[in-house]
Amino acid sequence: MNRCRHKSYSEQVKLRVRILWIIFAGMLAYMVIVGMIGLGDSRKMTRLATAVSRIIFFGGMGVVIAKIVRSNKMLANQRLLWEEEKSKKEERDRFLHDKSGGLVVDVLILAMLFVTCTAALWNMPAFYVSLGLLLFTALLKAVSYAVYNRKY
Repeated sequence: MNRCRHKSYSEQVKLRVRILWIIFAGMLAYMVIVGMIGLGDSRKMTRLATAVSRIIFFGGMGVVIAKIVRSNKMLANQRLLWEEEKSKKEERDRFLHDKSGGLVVDVLILAMLFVTCTAALWNMPAFYVSLGLLLFTALLKAVSYAVYNRKY
């Protein structure tokens, strides 16, 4: 992470766009693999599992595409990039993100989203456990962020 701090903000945004494209390609590969294996049988899945897996997968695709478009728009308009850089460097936002779990909890939530989506296609008891853990982790992050936001 220290190497990224020495790069200019536009270079960091370009790296973010590349990573997002890799994630998008991984999501497409995941969709093909799930289809080839034959997971997601509607006879075995509950309606909740079907809805959650679709929300996680297609919602995730939408978020990735939106972030790619937004980052490319920032790169095209240097003024927006400068304003974004200024707002990103605010000490308070960084403090709140770190206090609410930071990058570790963000990566944990992404991993739990993947596990929950996969479990919804495969095993209902595992799906309900992973969904509960996902919701609990997201709730903890939101509550800790709100507490530190009000406190500081």
